[in-house]
Amino acid sequence: MEALMITIVTLHFLAAAIAPALVRRLERRTFLVLALVPLGSFLWLLGQAEAAFDGDVRTERVQWIPTIDLQIDLALTPLNAVMALVVTGVGALVLFYCRWYFREGDREMWRFSSVLTAFAGSMLGLVVSDNLYVLFVFWELTTVLSFLLIGHNPERKANRRAAMNALIVTTFGGLVMLLGLFVLGHEAGTARISEILASPPQGTATTIAVLLILVGAISKSALVPFHFWLPGAMAAPTPVSAYLHAAAMVKAGVFLVALLAPAFSDIPGWRPLLLGTGIVTMVIGGLRALRQHDIKLLLAYGTVSQLGFLIAVVGAGTQAAMFAGLALVLGHALFKSTLFLVVGVIDRSTGTRDLRELTGLHRKLPVVFVATLLAAASMAGLPPLLGFTAKEAALAAFLDLDADAGLGVWGTVALVGLVLGSTLTVAYTARFVWGAFGVRSVTPPTVTPQRLGFVVAPALLAGLSLVGGFAGGFLTPRLMAYAGDAPAGAHEPLLTLWHGVTPALGLSVLAVTAGLLLWVARRAVASAQRRFVESMHVPDAELVYHGIIRGVDRTSIEVTGRTQRGSLPVYVGITLLVLVTIPGIALVRTWDGVRLRGPDNLLQVAIVVVVVLAAILTVRSRRRLRAVLLLGVTGYGTALLFVAHGAPDLALTQVLVETFSVVTFVLVMRRLPPFFSDRPFTSARRIRVAVGCLVGLAVGGYALMAANARTARPVGLDFAEPAYDYGGGNNIVNVTLVDIRVWDTFGEIAVLVVAATGVASLIFLLTDRATSHREARRDRASSDAGWLRGAGLIADRRRSVVFEIVARIVFPVLMTFSIYLTFAGHNLPGGGFAGGLIAGLALMVRYLAGGRAELDSAAPVDAGVVLGSGLVIAALSGVVPALLGYNAFQSGIFDVPTGLFGYEVHLVTSLFFDLGVYLVVVGLSLDVLRSLGGGIDKQGEETGDVETATGEVSIA
Repeated sequence: MEALMITIVTLHFLAAAIAPALVRRLERRTFLVLALVPLGSFLWLLGQAEAAFDGDVRTERVQWIPTIDLQIDLALTPLNAVMALVVTGVGALVLFYCRWYFREGDREMWRFSSVLTAFAGSMLGLVVSDNLYVLFVFWELTTVLSFLLIGHNPERKANRRAAMNALIVTTFGGLVMLLGLFVLGHEAGTARISEILASPPQGTATTIAVLLILVGAISKSALVPFHFWLPGAMAAPTPVSAYLHAAAMVKAGVFLVALLAPAFSDIPGWRPLLLGTGIVTMVIGGLRALRQHDIKLLLAYGTVSQLGFLIAVVGAGTQAAMFAGLALVLGHALFKSTLFLVVGVIDRSTGTRDLRELTGLHRKLPVVFVATLLAAASMAGLPPLLGFTAKEAALAAFLDLDADAGLGVWGTVALVGLVLGSTLTVAYTARFVWGAFGVRSVTPPTVTPQRLGFVVAPALLAGLSLVGGFAGGFLTPRLMAYAGDAPAGAHEPLLTLWHGVTPALGLSVLAVTAGLLLWVARRAVASAQRRFVESMHVPDAELVYHGIIRGVDRTSIEVTGRTQRGSLPVYVGITLLVLVTIPGIALVRTWDGVRLRGPDNLLQVAIVVVVVLAAILTVRSRRRLRAVLLLGVTGYGTALLFVAHGAPDLALTQVLVETFSVVTFVLVMRRLPPFFSDRPFTSARRIRVAVGCLVGLAVGGYALMAANARTARPVGLDFAEPAYDYGGGNNIVNVTLVDIRVWDTFGEIAVLVVAATGVASLIFLLTDRATSHREARRDRASSDAGWLRGAGLIADRRRSVVFEIVARIVFPVLMTFSIYLTFAGHNLPGGGFAGGLIAGLALMVRYLAGGRAELDSAAPVDAGVVLGSGLVIAALSGVVPALLGYNAFQSGIFDVPTGLFGYEVHLVTSLFFDLGVYLVVVGLSLDVLRSLGGGIDKQGEETGDVETATGEVSIA
């Protein structure tokens, strides 16, 4: 099957990527272009959704990470189809609306257009996901992108604070949900959602997993106690509120509950959690909405209330409730996005959103007024709007909740809460309409006429609310395609304007009447609310949240102050003790299974004795330089062990690395006192010695345990054949590095480049490298023309003619040998790493003989250029095969005829990767020598330290 769903999701991200460039050329018209992407997706989804409603579910699977069997699974079920149509349809209209909402020259428009389009793609990917982990990826994408949209104007403190609140709360819920997803996937034995729902697992672990997932849903949909983040997010531009906080992001939690309800609504805790938090949120949100004067904030608290309504209905888990819940999702997306867009028009037309300053707008904004009446009537549940038919279905479902779900008295309590919440909904709806368009005795604001295109989106969405009210016969079978899998309840769900005189109709009339009475008595109600809050000392949820955050910050400061005392030995000691204690317990428990093997020959015994003695003398040495040299003996002894075990490649690399390390240590020692501190042997030092001994014993034990833990045949035994056939070389070690595990090697050299840059920056922090090179050229020009030109800058008494002659003769030999090792490494011991180290040692010899000027004379090039060139060459050796249709880093093997006696050159293209490694190592060597060598010399010259400036160290 063609991967068209993945394509339309990807198109959103591609459009987001080019949005900034479009803004530069088209300004606000960019939004019209971007709107075509969700619009095209909506039109394509219409046909696919109809097939899904008929039972033809479209599924797609694309391999994502084959090595861990992770796929991108997408599906278009009836539920996914409804949500996808909402996301794309409303998204297209909101982007269209942005064309007139933003003013010309808005500096943040390029970012907003890109992020909003990417958010639409993330939300679409979320609602069509058929894989637990793919769903989570899109879930977190919506979290991050909503953070950027809420913080659209980073200069405003309110935006920054609201964006951070939303990010922390929803991320917390997302992390809890991730834990639940992992457990659920493990219990089900699959990550595919459709398979989990078809055969849901049972047991305590599954119950805990589902409840953890619900925490993520509740936090995303802003239910108590997480409800405070949504009103704060109204600091975002109005299109963000209309899309994210009415039709898309906050619906993610509702969607997740609706997705899991058919399979898990009967598990312990499901209904109490969702019905309890849903009804409480509905009531609290409605009460808070009655106290707001900002019409956008009023709608925000109304959204909180409506989300509680949606979660309670969908979470009831019966067939009738699931049917009504999906109808309410559709109705809410239409009327709430309409009202938020209306707020944007009012704000742009009058410059205010305060209902105490608005009056008489029904005459000056007649189209907006009509759209508001339709959307508000749908929100209040008045006929003949979609909101009325959906709420009737919800009331009917809750009337039968006891019969369908066996909740007993709790079903009655839930029904009472639903009616109370509906009453508050009618009251704050009337407050919104009257506050925005009613006539009051205040100075009317100046109304700026708006273009017709600005009101198209709210008018169209409001019209769909009206059409939906009459389309019950069309919508019912399509919504039942989702709810029909649940067991049949006490009545057959139906969307219609007239069910007859029923209890549901009576409750609806009661809610509308009581709501209008609350609105009429709004001043008394507001005063009673204020007195109640003051008398009961009810804390504000946001204040509680910020108190918790401050407490966490304070606790972290206290803990940090007591544990991070600025003592490096303490930090290292704690880390090492953890290394000894936790794995050490497992080591002791399993030690009986360790088998020890003696030495193969006396050479190994002799080498080990030398290494052990060198290690003991190292820790007992008072001279720093002597300790470094003895430490080098342990490294050379390790290299001899490699030789004794028949590993010349490893031995060669170990010797070169050890030599380079010893010289580097010596260079650093010039700036340190010759002796270690002569402090008395206190109890603290005894503790450190004990910790060191324990770590040594533990690491040795871990190595023995790891060597004894092998149960499978070593994979390296199978490398010989592919090393020759696939890599074209006889040196298995080198072919493994540049062919079989080339990605690892590439990552390592990339890290090496970063490390080299960091090391150099420690010395060159206050020095311009270009200035250093200009000084080096001047130094070379002023030096004499002896064996080494740069040596002329060193005082005669500090020069060694023999050393200069040897350095001049040995340098070309070493450089030639380094190139030989690089080219021969594919079949013989060597390779780019070893060759680069030989070249680095050759440069080190030139530096030690002639100083920093001689080093610049030998390598008159910036180390950064060498490092970058090596990394680029290594990267190109992987990119070029991919561009030619092969795998990245795939080697080509060629036998190139030379025309001399029929001789052919065996060329493998991985040689170019080895050349990149060679240049990276040479660049690292240059950086180390110029920073720890030449850089320290320069500091010595500036401070008058002759010993340091000449690079001379006393080894006595």
